[in-house]
Amino acid sequence: MIKQPRQSPLASVRRHCKQLLPLSTVLALCVSQNACQPGRPSNRITVASAGRITSLDPAQASTFGALQLLSALGDTLYKRTAEGELTPALASGLPEISDGGLTVTIPLREDVLFHDGTRFDAEAMAFSLRRFLEIGTLSYVVGDRITAVEAPEAYRLRLRLSRPSSSLENLLTATNLTPVSPRAYQDHQDRFLNERFIGTGPYKLTSFRAVQQRLEPFKQYWGPSPSNTGLDLIYLSNSTALFGAMRSGEVDVLLSDSIDEDQRLALNRMAAEGRLREGQGPALVIGYITLLSNTPPLLNPVLRQALALSLDRELINKRVSHGLRPPLRSLVPPGLPGGDLKPWPRHDAARARNLFIEAGYCNGKVFNLPFTYRSNVPADRLMALTWQAQVQRDLSDCLSLKLDGVESTTVYRQLGEGAFQAVMLDWRGAYPDPEAYLAPLLSCKDSQGSICKRGEAAISGSFWTAPGLERTLLQSDRSRGDARQRDLENVEQLAAEGAAYIPVWLVTPRAWSSNAVATPEFDGNGQLILARLKEVR
Repeated sequence: MIKQPRQSPLASVRRHCKQLLPLSTVLALCVSQNACQPGRPSNRITVASAGRITSLDPAQASTFGALQLLSALGDTLYKRTAEGELTPALASGLPEISDGGLTVTIPLREDVLFHDGTRFDAEAMAFSLRRFLEIGTLSYVVGDRITAVEAPEAYRLRLRLSRPSSSLENLLTATNLTPVSPRAYQDHQDRFLNERFIGTGPYKLTSFRAVQQRLEPFKQYWGPSPSNTGLDLIYLSNSTALFGAMRSGEVDVLLSDSIDEDQRLALNRMAAEGRLREGQGPALVIGYITLLSNTPPLLNPVLRQALALSLDRELINKRVSHGLRPPLRSLVPPGLPGGDLKPWPRHDAARARNLFIEAGYCNGKVFNLPFTYRSNVPADRLMALTWQAQVQRDLSDCLSLKLDGVESTTVYRQLGEGAFQAVMLDWRGAYPDPEAYLAPLLSCKDSQGSICKRGEAAISGSFWTAPGLERTLLQSDRSRGDARQRDLENVEQLAAEGAAYIPVWLVTPRAWSSNAVATPEFDGNGQLILARLKEVR
């Protein structure tokens, strides 16, 4: 049963506006916050989601909310359509590859301005890319592929690569590589600028707080003008507040991140009944379990394989998400190259028991596994409880899960310290390519046997690798076509046998709008296209 939502913060603001403030102040507050009037003045649209924005710097931004906001304030060289087609954005044509795949030349548009009036050209793009390579905290986005960035002509950009890369075209759609104005960031070449952003996008930022931003159309934008007269982005603290604000009409559009599964289902039903509009994007978010694989007891691969077999994905999909999170047996989402592979095994309690026995458990000895879930992610807790109950039903004499809820920022901060034996996480690649999923979890620069000492596999909390895995992973990003498919299959087969990660489910991004707003649309990178939100009559 869906609980009745508590009165939302927006309703509270409206009530206090009426009770405590003089009329002139109320009107000013209504205009600035768009919270005190039931109608939507001047076709401005209010978009709600969860969390808060702590950094607007493309070199640091990593949360879905921050990247979603940057996608409206900036542009990338290329974009992926919802159908997966690569189209030029700030580039004026497709990349030109030469020198055996080691040189990439990109022609640029000549009619683009930054929000501060600075002209976009090859030097501006090179400034932004060099800045990211110098201070970017998300090293996995580029890796070691780009060795030099050059501007041989005013509107021609040249990238020198350390190796040929079949994922480079998709990499150039990554929001983290959004260019910034060299004039505005000249004093921030080696440090982050978190609360201001000067880009080339269809909107410019006129007000910034961690829980609210105001966007206005950029009148000198090079592309089609936004379909609305401005946006107010707000972030509420919990699912109940978001659900209540959407149902009561206090917000116009709601993004599905951090919504309780029961409330997500209720919104889907409202859309099916014609009371809301629902838009869906490509399913590019994976949910998975990371196992600490460099120390006992999970140093034993047999024990990890037993855990992989103990997980009933179909039951979890049914009980947790009402069928909205399909079971996943790959680290790569379906629809991407290699995503149709399913190398991880299905649930098999009998085989799991045999492996637990081989590892020295059952028959009077139970493996007590501490399992951490993110306490502020509603689906994580339900998943943990469901798996715990399922294990109690199927394997109670072999395995027991001890649940521990930890706030997500703490989880991310401690992950690379080896703080969690087993932890539920999710991942959304920075761009739609297998490389953006496999490299951040499996890449390793320094290893000893099956233990990764330094690299993304250590940062991700598994500390696992395998002989030949790094070589095969690099080869998969050099090859194309059928050869790449075979390389990706080899990478995932090694990862499935190592069982340091257990894929759980696939998440489709959704957004709901009131019937006064057109159905939300997503791009090929899974981001809501804010500029296409418009009022309908």
